[in-house]
Amino acid sequence: MEIIHISAECYPVAKVGGLADVVGALPKYLNKLGQYAKVVVPGYDNKFSKENEFETVHQGQLRLGWFVFSYSILKEKTNKLGFELYLIAIPELFDRPNVYSYEDDTERFTAFQVAFLNWLTETNQTPDIIHCHDHHTGLIPFMMSHAPIYQHLNRVPTVLTIHNGQYQGWFGFDKLHYLPQVSSSRLGFLEWNGIINPLASAIKCAWKVTTVSPSYLDEMSEKANGLENLLRFERPKSLGILNGIDTEVWNPDTDPMLEYHYNNKNLKAGKEKNKKFLCEQFNLDPSKPLFTFIGRLVGEKGADLLPEICSIALSRNPNEINILILGSGDTQVEHSLTQLTHFYSGNYNVYIGYNEKLAHIIYAGTDYLLMPSRVEPCGLNQLYALRYGTIPIVRRTGGLKDTVLDIGDGGFGICHDQTSVFDVNHSVTRAIDLYNDTKLFDKTRKTIMHIDHSWEKVAQEYIDVYQSLKN
Repeated sequence: MEIIHISAECYPVAKVGGLADVVGALPKYLNKLGQYAKVVVPGYDNKFSKENEFETVHQGQLRLGWFVFSYSILKEKTNKLGFELYLIAIPELFDRPNVYSYEDDTERFTAFQVAFLNWLTETNQTPDIIHCHDHHTGLIPFMMSHAPIYQHLNRVPTVLTIHNGQYQGWFGFDKLHYLPQVSSSRLGFLEWNGIINPLASAIKCAWKVTTVSPSYLDEMSEKANGLENLLRFERPKSLGILNGIDTEVWNPDTDPMLEYHYNNKNLKAGKEKNKKFLCEQFNLDPSKPLFTFIGRLVGEKGADLLPEICSIALSRNPNEINILILGSGDTQVEHSLTQLTHFYSGNYNVYIGYNEKLAHIIYAGTDYLLMPSRVEPCGLNQLYALRYGTIPIVRRTGGLKDTVLDIGDGGFGICHDQTSVFDVNHSVTRAIDLYNDTKLFDKTRKTIMHIDHSWEKVAQEYIDVYQSLKN
Protein backbone atom coordinates (compact mmCIF):
# COMPACT_ATOMS: atom_id res chain seq x y z
CA MET A 1 0.00 0.00 0.00
CA GLU A 2 1.05 3.58 -0.66
CA ILE A 3 0.49 5.59 2.51
CA ILE A 4 1.07 9.34 2.73
CA HIS A 5 1.54 10.79 6.21
CA ILE A 6 0.93 14.52 6.39
CA SER A 7 1.92 16.45 9.48
CA ALA A 8 3.20 19.76 10.84
CA GLU A 9 6.14 17.98 12.50
CA CYS A 10 8.53 15.14 11.73
CA TYR A 11 11.75 14.31 13.55
CA PRO A 12 14.45 15.34 12.67
CA VAL A 13 12.97 17.76 10.12
CA ALA A 14 11.00 19.87 12.60
CA LYS A 15 10.19 18.96 16.19
CA VAL A 16 8.18 20.56 18.97
CA GLY A 17 6.86 17.48 20.74
CA GLY A 18 6.01 13.80 20.51
CA LEU A 19 4.10 14.26 17.25
CA ALA A 20 7.44 14.67 15.49
CA ASP A 21 8.85 11.47 16.96
CA VAL A 22 5.85 9.43 15.80
CA VAL A 23 5.80 10.82 12.25
CA GLY A 24 9.56 10.39 12.01
CA ALA A 25 9.42 6.72 13.00
CA LEU A 26 6.12 5.08 12.01
CA PRO A 27 6.60 5.46 8.22
CA LYS A 28 10.10 3.97 8.43
CA TYR A 29 8.77 0.88 10.17
CA LEU A 30 5.82 0.62 7.78
CA ASN A 31 8.35 0.47 4.95
CA LYS A 32 10.31 -2.23 6.74
CA LEU A 33 7.11 -4.28 6.79
CA GLY A 34 6.72 -4.00 3.03
CA GLN A 35 4.55 -0.91 2.68
CA TYR A 36 5.30 2.28 0.74
CA ALA A 37 5.04 5.14 3.22
CA LYS A 38 5.90 8.79 2.55
CA VAL A 39 5.87 11.92 4.72
CA VAL A 40 4.81 15.44 3.77
CA VAL A 41 5.56 18.43 6.02
CA PRO A 42 5.84 22.20 5.50
CA GLY A 43 9.11 23.61 4.24
CA TYR A 44 10.35 25.53 7.27
CA ASP A 45 13.41 27.77 7.14
CA ASN A 46 15.37 25.66 9.60
CA LYS A 47 18.59 23.73 10.01
CA PHE A 48 17.34 20.53 8.35
CA SER A 49 16.12 22.26 5.20
CA LYS A 50 19.40 24.15 4.88
CA GLU A 51 21.72 21.20 5.46
CA ASN A 52 20.08 18.64 3.15
CA GLU A 53 19.62 18.38 -0.59
CA PHE A 54 16.21 18.58 -2.24
CA GLU A 55 14.91 18.42 -5.77
CA THR A 56 11.82 20.26 -6.97
CA VAL A 57 9.26 17.73 -8.22
CA HIS A 58 6.27 20.02 -8.69
CA GLN A 59 5.32 23.68 -8.69
CA GLY A 60 1.92 25.28 -8.58
CA GLN A 61 -0.30 27.97 -7.16
CA LEU A 62 -2.97 27.92 -4.49
CA ARG A 63 -5.73 30.34 -3.70
CA LEU A 64 -6.46 31.34 -0.12
CA GLY A 65 -9.46 33.61 -0.38
CA TRP A 66 -8.22 36.72 -2.19
CA PHE A 67 -4.59 35.72 -1.78
CA VAL A 68 -2.64 33.67 -4.32
CA PHE A 69 0.52 31.85 -3.24
CA SER A 70 3.08 29.93 -5.26
CA TYR A 71 4.21 26.64 -3.79
CA SER A 72 6.87 24.06 -4.59
CA ILE A 73 7.08 20.38 -3.68
CA LEU A 74 10.64 19.53 -2.65
CA LYS A 75 11.77 15.91 -2.33
CA GLU A 76 14.73 14.99 -0.13
CA LYS A 77 17.19 13.31 -2.48
CA THR A 78 18.65 10.45 -0.44
CA ASN A 79 15.72 8.98 1.55
CA LYS A 80 18.07 9.19 4.54
CA LEU A 81 15.16 8.97 7.00
CA GLY A 82 13.98 5.59 5.74
CA PHE A 83 11.10 7.02 3.74
CA GLU A 84 10.45 9.56 0.99
CA LEU A 85 10.26 13.03 2.52
CA TYR A 86 8.49 15.91 0.79
CA LEU A 87 8.48 19.54 1.89
CA ILE A 88 5.75 21.90 0.75
CA ALA A 89 7.51 25.23 0.36
CA ILE A 90 5.28 28.30 0.53
CA PRO A 91 7.89 31.03 1.07
CA GLU A 92 5.60 33.83 2.29
CA LEU A 93 4.14 31.57 4.99
CA PHE A 94 6.81 29.07 6.01
CA ASP A 95 10.16 30.80 5.48
CA ARG A 96 10.42 31.08 9.26
CA PRO A 97 12.38 29.02 11.78
CA ASN A 98 9.59 28.04 14.17
CA VAL A 99 6.77 25.58 13.60
CA TYR A 100 3.97 27.33 15.49
CA SER A 101 2.99 30.48 17.41
CA TYR A 102 2.63 32.93 14.56
CA GLU A 103 -0.44 35.17 14.24
CA ASP A 104 -1.19 33.75 10.80
CA ASP A 105 -1.00 30.05 11.77
CA THR A 106 -4.54 29.56 10.44
CA GLU A 107 -3.47 30.87 7.04
CA ARG A 108 -0.20 28.93 7.10
CA PHE A 109 -1.64 25.50 7.80
CA THR A 110 -4.75 25.98 5.68
CA ALA A 111 -2.51 26.87 2.73
CA PHE A 112 -0.31 23.85 3.49
CA GLN A 113 -3.32 21.53 3.27
CA VAL A 114 -4.70 23.13 0.11
CA ALA A 115 -1.28 22.93 -1.56
CA PHE A 116 -1.04 19.25 -0.64
CA LEU A 117 -4.38 18.41 -2.24
CA ASN A 118 -3.62 20.60 -5.26
CA TRP A 119 -0.37 18.69 -5.78
CA LEU A 120 -2.14 15.31 -5.66
CA THR A 121 -4.82 16.57 -8.01
CA GLU A 122 -2.51 18.23 -10.52
CA THR A 123 -0.27 15.14 -10.68
CA ASN A 124 -3.22 12.72 -10.66
CA GLN A 125 -2.00 10.82 -7.57
CA THR A 126 -4.36 8.45 -5.78
CA PRO A 127 -2.54 6.89 -2.82
CA ASP A 128 -4.08 3.98 -0.98
CA ILE A 129 -4.25 5.85 2.35
CA ILE A 130 -3.83 9.46 3.49
CA HIS A 131 -2.92 9.56 7.17
CA CYS A 132 -3.48 12.95 8.83
CA HIS A 133 -1.93 13.95 12.15
CA ASP A 134 -3.64 16.42 14.53
CA HIS A 135 -5.62 19.53 13.66
CA HIS A 136 -2.95 21.06 11.39
CA THR A 137 -4.04 18.57 8.72
CA GLY A 138 -7.63 18.16 9.92
CA LEU A 139 -9.30 19.93 6.99
CA ILE A 140 -7.96 17.40 4.48
CA PRO A 141 -10.61 14.68 5.05
CA PHE A 142 -13.35 17.32 4.70
CA MET A 143 -11.96 18.77 1.48
CA MET A 144 -11.37 15.33 -0.02
CA SER A 145 -14.94 14.29 0.74
CA HIS A 146 -16.88 17.46 -0.03
CA ALA A 147 -14.93 19.87 -2.28
CA PRO A 148 -15.79 19.19 -5.96
CA ILE A 149 -12.30 20.30 -7.03
CA TYR A 150 -10.86 17.24 -5.26
CA GLN A 151 -13.58 14.77 -6.19
CA HIS A 152 -11.11 12.25 -7.64
CA LEU A 153 -9.79 11.77 -4.08
CA ASN A 154 -13.10 11.12 -2.38
CA ARG A 155 -12.63 7.34 -2.54
CA VAL A 156 -9.18 7.46 -0.92
CA PRO A 157 -9.49 6.38 2.73
CA THR A 158 -8.34 8.87 5.35
CA VAL A 159 -7.05 8.16 8.84
CA LEU A 160 -6.80 10.79 11.57
CA THR A 161 -4.48 10.29 14.52
CA ILE A 162 -5.12 12.54 17.51
CA HIS A 163 -1.87 13.17 19.33
CA ASN A 164 -3.30 15.91 21.55
CA GLY A 165 -6.98 16.76 21.47
CA GLN A 166 -6.60 19.92 23.55
CA TYR A 167 -5.43 21.83 20.47
CA GLN A 168 -8.07 21.97 17.74
CA GLY A 169 -7.16 24.80 15.33
CA TRP A 170 -10.36 26.83 15.75
CA PHE A 171 -11.11 29.78 13.45
CA GLY A 172 -14.17 31.79 12.51
CA PHE A 173 -16.48 31.44 9.53
CA ASP A 174 -15.15 34.80 8.35
CA LYS A 175 -12.25 32.75 6.98
CA LEU A 176 -14.41 30.13 5.28
CA HIS A 177 -13.41 31.63 1.92
CA TYR A 178 -9.90 30.24 2.46
CA LEU A 179 -11.26 26.81 1.56
CA PRO A 180 -12.27 25.59 -1.90
CA GLN A 181 -15.93 26.09 -2.70
CA VAL A 182 -18.30 23.54 -1.21
CA SER A 183 -22.05 23.24 -1.02
CA SER A 184 -23.57 25.11 1.93
CA SER A 185 -25.23 21.84 2.91
CA ARG A 186 -21.77 20.47 3.77
CA LEU A 187 -20.72 23.21 6.17
CA GLY A 188 -21.95 21.25 9.18
CA PHE A 189 -18.95 18.98 8.68
CA LEU A 190 -16.69 21.94 9.47
CA GLU A 191 -18.58 23.42 12.39
CA TRP A 192 -18.46 22.64 16.08
CA ASN A 193 -19.88 24.99 18.72
CA GLY A 194 -20.44 27.74 16.18
CA ILE A 195 -16.95 27.98 14.69
CA ILE A 196 -14.79 26.08 12.22
CA ASN A 197 -12.99 23.36 14.15
CA PRO A 198 -10.45 21.45 12.02
CA LEU A 199 -9.98 18.65 14.55
CA ALA A 200 -13.74 18.15 14.93
CA SER A 201 -14.10 18.21 11.14
CA ALA A 202 -11.48 15.50 10.78
CA ILE A 203 -13.16 13.35 13.43
CA LYS A 204 -16.40 13.63 11.46
CA CYS A 205 -14.94 13.10 7.99
CA ALA A 206 -12.00 10.71 8.40
CA TRP A 207 -12.73 7.06 7.66
CA LYS A 208 -10.92 6.01 10.83
CA VAL A 209 -9.85 7.88 13.98
CA THR A 210 -7.03 6.71 16.21
CA THR A 211 -5.61 8.04 19.45
CA VAL A 212 -2.08 7.39 20.66
CA SER A 213 -3.14 5.13 23.52
CA PRO A 214 -6.26 3.14 24.44
CA SER A 215 -6.74 4.96 27.76
CA TYR A 216 -6.56 8.35 26.07
CA LEU A 217 -9.45 7.36 23.80
CA ASP A 218 -11.49 6.47 26.88
CA GLU A 219 -10.56 9.70 28.64
CA MET A 220 -11.43 11.87 25.65
CA SER A 221 -15.03 10.71 25.90
CA GLU A 222 -15.13 12.50 29.25
CA LYS A 223 -12.61 15.33 28.81
CA ALA A 224 -11.66 16.55 25.35
CA ASN A 225 -11.87 20.35 25.43
CA GLY A 226 -15.45 20.39 24.12
CA LEU A 227 -15.35 17.38 21.78
CA GLU A 228 -16.63 14.79 24.26
CA ASN A 229 -20.05 14.25 22.66
CA LEU A 230 -18.59 14.07 19.16
CA LEU A 231 -16.01 11.48 20.20
CA ARG A 232 -18.67 9.40 21.93
CA PHE A 233 -20.78 9.52 18.76
CA GLU A 234 -17.83 8.55 16.53
CA ARG A 235 -16.55 5.87 18.89
CA PRO A 236 -17.47 2.98 16.53
CA LYS A 237 -14.84 4.11 14.01
CA SER A 238 -12.22 4.98 16.66
CA LEU A 239 -9.52 2.97 18.39
CA GLY A 240 -6.48 3.59 20.54
CA ILE A 241 -3.07 2.39 19.35
CA LEU A 242 -0.21 2.86 21.78
CA ASN A 243 2.79 4.68 20.32
CA GLY A 244 6.10 2.95 19.92
CA ILE A 245 9.61 4.33 20.03
CA ASP A 246 12.36 4.16 17.45
CA THR A 247 14.73 1.68 19.06
CA GLU A 248 17.42 2.53 16.52
CA VAL A 249 17.49 6.14 17.72
CA TRP A 250 16.81 5.33 21.37
CA ASN A 251 19.40 2.68 22.14
CA PRO A 252 21.81 3.23 25.06
CA ASP A 253 24.26 0.77 23.50
CA THR A 254 24.73 2.87 20.34
CA ASP A 255 23.27 6.32 21.08
CA PRO A 256 25.78 8.83 19.63
CA MET A 257 24.62 11.51 22.06
CA LEU A 258 25.81 9.59 25.13
CA GLU A 259 29.22 9.91 26.74
CA TYR A 260 29.17 6.24 27.80
CA HIS A 261 27.32 3.37 26.14
CA TYR A 262 25.77 0.46 28.00
CA ASN A 263 23.30 -2.38 27.68
CA ASN A 264 21.50 -4.77 29.98
CA LYS A 265 24.70 -6.65 30.80
CA ASN A 266 26.66 -3.64 32.04
CA LEU A 267 23.66 -1.53 33.02
CA LYS A 268 24.80 -0.57 36.52
CA ALA A 269 28.29 0.52 35.53
CA GLY A 270 27.06 2.29 32.39
CA LYS A 271 24.41 4.30 34.18
CA GLU A 272 26.83 5.20 36.96
CA LYS A 273 29.29 6.64 34.42
CA ASN A 274 26.58 8.67 32.69
CA LYS A 275 25.23 9.83 36.05
CA LYS A 276 28.65 10.96 37.18
CA PHE A 277 29.15 12.89 33.93
CA LEU A 278 25.71 14.51 34.28
CA CYS A 279 26.23 15.43 37.92
CA GLU A 280 29.58 17.01 37.13
CA GLN A 281 27.91 19.24 34.57
CA PHE A 282 25.24 20.41 37.01
CA ASN A 283 27.05 20.41 40.37
CA LEU A 284 25.13 17.44 41.80
CA ASP A 285 26.20 14.48 43.95
CA PRO A 286 26.27 11.19 41.97
CA SER A 287 26.02 9.13 45.17
CA LYS A 288 22.44 10.29 45.76
CA PRO A 289 19.27 9.31 43.86
CA LEU A 290 18.68 11.66 40.95
CA PHE A 291 15.14 12.74 40.03
CA THR A 292 14.54 14.52 36.73
CA PHE A 293 11.83 16.15 34.66
CA ILE A 294 12.13 16.53 30.88
CA GLY A 295 9.53 18.39 28.88
CA ARG A 296 7.43 21.45 28.30
CA LEU A 297 6.82 23.57 31.39
CA VAL A 298 3.05 23.78 30.95
CA GLY A 299 -0.03 22.91 32.97
CA GLU A 300 -0.77 19.78 30.94
CA LYS A 301 2.51 18.30 32.18
CA GLY A 302 1.86 19.36 35.79
CA ALA A 303 4.87 21.64 35.49
CA ASP A 304 3.20 24.48 37.39
CA LEU A 305 3.54 22.32 40.53
CA LEU A 306 7.22 21.54 39.99
CA PRO A 307 8.64 24.48 42.00
CA GLU A 308 6.64 23.46 45.08
CA ILE A 309 7.26 19.74 44.52
CA CYS A 310 11.01 20.32 44.29
CA SER A 311 11.12 22.67 47.27
CA ILE A 312 9.26 20.28 49.54
CA ALA A 313 11.17 17.19 48.36
CA LEU A 314 14.53 18.89 48.91
CA SER A 315 13.50 20.30 52.29
CA ARG A 316 12.15 16.98 53.57
CA ASN A 317 15.18 15.08 52.34
CA PRO A 318 18.06 17.49 52.98
CA ASN A 319 21.21 16.40 51.16
CA GLU A 320 19.62 13.01 50.40
CA ILE A 321 18.43 13.56 46.81
CA ASN A 322 19.24 15.47 43.62
CA ILE A 323 16.72 17.05 41.24
CA LEU A 324 17.43 18.22 37.68
CA ILE A 325 14.88 19.92 35.44
CA LEU A 326 15.13 20.27 31.64
CA GLY A 327 12.42 22.22 29.89
CA SER A 328 10.89 25.50 28.81
CA GLY A 329 7.44 27.00 28.61
CA ASP A 330 5.56 29.15 31.11
CA THR A 331 7.85 32.05 32.01
CA GLN A 332 6.65 32.20 35.62
CA VAL A 333 7.40 28.50 36.09
CA GLU A 334 10.81 29.00 34.46
CA HIS A 335 11.54 31.86 36.86
CA SER A 336 10.42 29.93 39.95
CA LEU A 337 12.48 26.88 39.01
CA THR A 338 15.52 29.03 38.37
CA GLN A 339 15.13 30.78 41.74
CA LEU A 340 15.37 27.43 43.54
CA THR A 341 19.00 27.11 42.46
CA HIS A 342 19.87 29.80 45.03
CA PHE A 343 18.45 27.75 47.90
CA TYR A 344 19.45 24.18 47.02
CA SER A 345 22.85 24.49 45.37
CA GLY A 346 24.56 21.13 45.14
CA ASN A 347 21.29 19.20 45.17
CA TYR A 348 19.23 20.95 42.51
CA ASN A 349 19.71 22.50 39.09
CA VAL A 350 17.71 23.50 36.04
CA TYR A 351 18.33 23.93 32.32
CA ILE A 352 15.78 26.23 30.68
CA GLY A 353 15.43 25.43 26.99
CA TYR A 354 15.30 22.53 24.56
CA ASN A 355 18.40 20.36 24.21
CA GLU A 356 18.05 16.98 22.51
CA LYS A 357 21.55 15.81 23.38
CA LEU A 358 21.13 16.71 27.05
CA ALA A 359 17.78 14.89 27.11
CA HIS A 360 19.47 11.68 25.96
CA ILE A 361 22.20 12.07 28.56
CA ILE A 362 19.60 12.61 31.29
CA TYR A 363 17.68 9.47 30.33
CA ALA A 364 20.95 7.55 30.56
CA GLY A 365 22.23 9.13 33.76
CA THR A 366 19.19 9.67 35.93
CA ASP A 367 17.55 7.23 38.34
CA TYR A 368 13.95 8.49 38.16
CA LEU A 369 11.87 10.43 35.65
CA LEU A 370 9.00 12.55 37.01
CA MET A 371 5.83 12.76 34.87
CA PRO A 372 3.04 14.31 36.99
CA SER A 373 0.93 15.00 33.89
CA ARG A 374 -2.66 16.19 33.97
CA VAL A 375 -3.03 15.12 30.33
CA GLU A 376 -0.77 12.59 28.59
CA PRO A 377 -2.25 11.17 25.37
CA CYS A 378 0.55 8.60 25.14
CA GLY A 379 3.75 9.93 26.56
CA LEU A 380 7.03 8.97 24.98
CA ASN A 381 9.32 10.14 27.77
CA GLN A 382 8.40 7.22 30.01
CA LEU A 383 9.11 4.82 27.13
CA TYR A 384 12.53 6.39 26.55
CA ALA A 385 13.19 6.15 30.29
CA LEU A 386 12.34 2.45 30.37
CA ARG A 387 14.61 1.82 27.39
CA TYR A 388 17.48 3.50 29.26
CA GLY A 389 16.90 1.70 32.57
CA THR A 390 15.36 4.74 34.27
CA ILE A 391 12.34 4.19 36.51
CA PRO A 392 9.35 6.41 35.67
CA ILE A 393 7.26 8.11 38.36
CA VAL A 394 3.92 8.84 36.70
CA ARG A 395 0.36 9.89 37.27
CA ARG A 396 -2.12 7.25 36.11
CA THR A 397 -3.54 8.97 33.04
CA GLY A 398 -3.66 8.29 29.28
CA GLY A 399 -0.68 6.41 27.93
CA LEU A 400 1.11 6.56 31.29
CA LYS A 401 -1.63 4.35 32.68
CA ASP A 402 -1.19 1.94 29.76
CA THR A 403 2.59 1.65 29.96
CA VAL A 404 3.65 1.90 33.62
CA LEU A 405 2.53 -0.60 36.27
CA ASP A 406 3.26 0.25 39.89
CA ILE A 407 5.96 -1.78 41.59
CA GLY A 408 3.55 -2.42 44.45
CA ASP A 409 1.26 -4.21 42.01
CA GLY A 410 4.02 -6.44 40.69
CA GLY A 411 5.20 -3.87 38.17
CA PHE A 412 8.24 -1.70 37.63
CA GLY A 413 7.30 1.97 38.09
CA ILE A 414 5.95 4.28 40.75
CA CYS A 415 2.41 5.54 40.13
CA HIS A 416 0.05 8.00 41.76
CA ASP A 417 -3.53 9.01 41.02
CA GLN A 418 -3.58 12.81 41.20
CA THR A 419 -1.50 15.65 39.83
CA SER A 420 -0.86 17.11 43.26
CA VAL A 421 2.14 18.15 45.31
CA PHE A 422 1.23 15.60 47.99
CA ASP A 423 0.91 12.66 45.56
CA VAL A 424 4.18 13.40 43.78
CA ASN A 425 6.12 13.84 47.01
CA HIS A 426 4.68 10.62 48.39
CA SER A 427 6.00 8.92 45.23
CA VAL A 428 9.40 10.56 45.75
CA THR A 429 9.52 9.06 49.25
CA ARG A 430 8.68 5.62 47.83
CA ALA A 431 11.40 6.08 45.22
CA ILE A 432 14.00 6.88 47.86
CA ASP A 433 13.07 3.68 49.71
CA LEU A 434 13.38 1.69 46.47
CA TYR A 435 16.77 3.26 45.72
CA ASN A 436 18.02 2.18 49.14
CA ASP A 437 16.84 -1.39 48.48
CA THR A 438 19.77 -1.96 46.15
CA LYS A 439 18.84 -5.49 45.13
CA LEU A 440 15.26 -4.65 44.12
CA PHE A 441 16.36 -1.36 42.53
CA ASP A 442 18.92 -3.08 40.28
CA LYS A 443 16.51 -5.89 39.42
CA THR A 444 13.81 -3.39 38.44
CA ARG A 445 16.17 -1.47 36.17
CA LYS A 446 17.19 -4.66 34.38
CA THR A 447 13.54 -5.64 33.98
CA ILE A 448 12.44 -2.40 32.37
CA MET A 449 15.21 -2.46 29.76
CA HIS A 450 13.70 -5.69 28.39
CA ILE A 451 10.21 -4.23 27.83
CA ASP A 452 9.45 -4.04 24.10
CA HIS A 453 7.89 -0.77 22.99
CA SER A 454 9.40 -0.84 19.50
CA TRP A 455 7.57 0.39 16.42
CA GLU A 456 7.54 -3.00 14.66
CA LYS A 457 4.53 -4.25 16.60
CA VAL A 458 2.76 -0.90 16.47
CA ALA A 459 3.33 -0.49 12.74
CA GLN A 460 1.57 -3.80 12.12
CA GLU A 461 -1.47 -2.53 14.04
CA TYR A 462 -1.65 0.47 11.69
CA ILE A 463 -1.29 -1.81 8.68
CA ASP A 464 -4.28 -3.78 9.96
CA VAL A 465 -6.26 -0.51 10.16
CA TYR A 466 -5.28 0.49 6.63
CA GLN A 467 -6.17 -2.92 5.21
CA SER A 468 -9.58 -2.82 6.90
CA LEU A 469 -10.34 0.38 4.98
CA LYS A 470 -9.27 -1.10 1.65
CA ASN A 471 -11.39 -4.26 1.96
